Amino acid sequence: MAQFESLIWTINIILVLESIGSCIACGRAEYRIGDECCPMCSPGNHVHKHCTEFTSTSCVPCVDSTFLDEPNGLIKCKVCTNCDPGLGLKVKQPCRPSSDTVCGTLEGFYCLDPTKDGCRAAQRHSSCKPGQYISHTGTTSTDTVCVDCPGKTYSDGSLTSCQPHTECEFLEIEPGTPWSDSECGVTSLPTAGIIAGVLIGFLIATIAGVSLFIVRTKLNLGKMTGVLSVPFIVFNACDTQYTL
Repeated sequence: MAQFESLIWTINIILVLESIGSCIACGRAEYRIGDECCPMCSPGNHVHKHCTEFTSTSCVPCVDSTFLDEPNGLIKCKVCTNCDPGLGLKVKQPCRPSSDTVCGTLEGFYCLDPTKDGCRAAQRHSSCKPGQYISHTGTTSTDTVCVDCPGKTYSDGSLTSCQPHTECEFLEIEPGTPWSDSECGVTSLPTAGIIAGVLIGFLIATIAGVSLFIVRTKLNLGKMTGVLSVPFIVFNACDTQYTL
C-alpha cells in the first residue's frame, strides 16, 4: 500500500514538472498553442494561422479601424477608441494599426479621466456666478476657479477681477451689489422749471430790448425835426380821468 501511494506521488510530481517545463519552454516573443510555442505577431498585425510543428505563425495587418499595439498571439485586432464629443472629447491622434486613437479635450472642457497620452472623459469648465470673479482660467486639465467679490466691489461673473463700486458725487439711486455697480443721479431743479425760467427770461429781455429800440428811434427822429412829439395818454384811475 505504501509503495502504491509512493508511486502515485511520483507520477504526479513528474506530470507537474512536465507542465512547468512546457510553460517555461516558450520564449518572451512566443505564445503557446497546445504543445507548440508559436512566434508572436508584431504590433499592427494579428494571427491568421497558428504555427504548427512544421510551419511558423501566419500574421496579417489590422484593418477597418482596429489596432494591436503590442506583440501578440491574438486572432483579432482591438476596435479603435471613439472620441465622443458628447463626453467633451476630440481626436488628438488618429488610430493606426499599431496604436489606438488618442483623445483630447474640446475647447472649454477639462479632462476628468486622463490616460498616458490623452483623455477618456472630460467636463465643461464651470462658469462663475454673478458676484464672483475668475481667479484661475480653466485649462485642459483643471477647472475654472471662482472666488466671491469682497466688499464694495462687483463682477458679473465674466471678469478676472472685481471692480470697485462707483462713488456717487451727488445722488445714489441704487447702491452697489456684489454683481452690479452703483447707480448714480444728479441733484438739480426739475427740468421743466429750468426750461420755463429760461424762456421767460429770454422773452422779458426781448421785449425790453425792442421797447428800448423804439424809444431811442423816436428820440432821434424828434431831434432831427426839432420837435419832440409826445403822445397824449388818457387813462382812468378810480373813476377819475387823467390826461398826460
